[in-house]
Amino acid sequence: MTSTEVGALPTPLHGPEFGSYAADEVSWLLKDLSGVDLEADVAERERRIQAGQAHYAESLPIEYQPDATYRSLFDEVLAASAERLALAVATVSELVVAERGEDIVLASLARAGTPVGILMRRWLRSRRPSLEIPHYAVSIVRDRGIDAVALDYLAEQHDPASVVFVDGWTGKGAITRELTEALDAYHAAGGARFDDDLAVLADPGYCVRTYGTRDDFLIASACLNSTVSGLVSRTVLNDTLIGPGDFHGAKFYRELAGADVSGRLLDVVSGAFDAVRDRVPAEVAAVRAGDRTPTWSGWASVEQVRERYGIASVNFVKPGVGETTRVLLRRVPWRVLVREADAPEHAHIRMLAAARGVPVEVVADLAYSCMGLIKDVQQ
Repeated sequence: MTSTEVGALPTPLHGPEFGSYAADEVSWLLKDLSGVDLEADVAERERRIQAGQAHYAESLPIEYQPDATYRSLFDEVLAASAERLALAVATVSELVVAERGEDIVLASLARAGTPVGILMRRWLRSRRPSLEIPHYAVSIVRDRGIDAVALDYLAEQHDPASVVFVDGWTGKGAITRELTEALDAYHAAGGARFDDDLAVLADPGYCVRTYGTRDDFLIASACLNSTVSGLVSRTVLNDTLIGPGDFHGAKFYRELAGADVSGRLLDVVSGAFDAVRDRVPAEVAAVRAGDRTPTWSGWASVEQVRERYGIASVNFVKPGVGETTRVLLRRVPWRVLVREADAPEHAHIRMLAAARGVPVEVVADLAYSCMGLIKDVQQ
């Protein structure tokens, strides 16, 4: 049953009432759950998820707030990587326009995709100020699919063929597969046909064809949680709170406003656009000339690590800089694997690991710069 059969579609949320991004930067296709107590102790939450007693999207972890040393490292990382980020933003944006035209709608996967979608929109406007590209944030949940009510909304407001789904990076490709399967299921159930070609800044997992780079480099927005993502929590899908006609939910952490660097990230990266503008055509040409066919090599390397370390599920292996950071920020980590002991792209990961007492192991033949392994709390 589509939401239109249930009743009128819900209304998108906008800042400053929901989230710290400006109202014109993103429309959140989410239900505001800010007043609901959804946070659980990380260790207890992990135990319930692994025991099959709860799905990870039914609750929220207590947001880890790093100390002043780590926050200053974020500032250093952002300054050092701004041009590289700007170039990746510009490259993926131009790739999308070259193949889909300028009449597009960006639909970022909340929440890691949201700052990327905003930056892509800013880049495209920087080259043609009159260009107005709608930008939405939608929820997708591993094993549960994409928010069908959000798809109903997009299909009602826009040509589904114009919608481009956006995310920050790929790990082993679980969300890439989830997106394809969910869009196929939505269409099979009578919904519109959406294009599943996911656009990302970085594709170290080799699982999409539209990307800014395939390097496993540090995207500064991966360093923090909500304080770099508009003060919005990860998304929630809970039967007691989300009805058939509702968008998936999320919380707005107003109380963290003093630590919010979401706007700074956007401004620093978009401030580097002019510095990289002359390099963009060659980057786009190089990507288009290369073999962009997904090989899913990242998934294969994750399987190898899972077998080597006797890990029960690939869901406990999180590859790449972004995913490893997430393990340390909101899961129960077991250990961190790094390809090089002192690589600058994971300096923040080594700092987080030391703070949490997590061992870091050098594995020279690692396919990614680093991997985070989640502790099996059932053992």
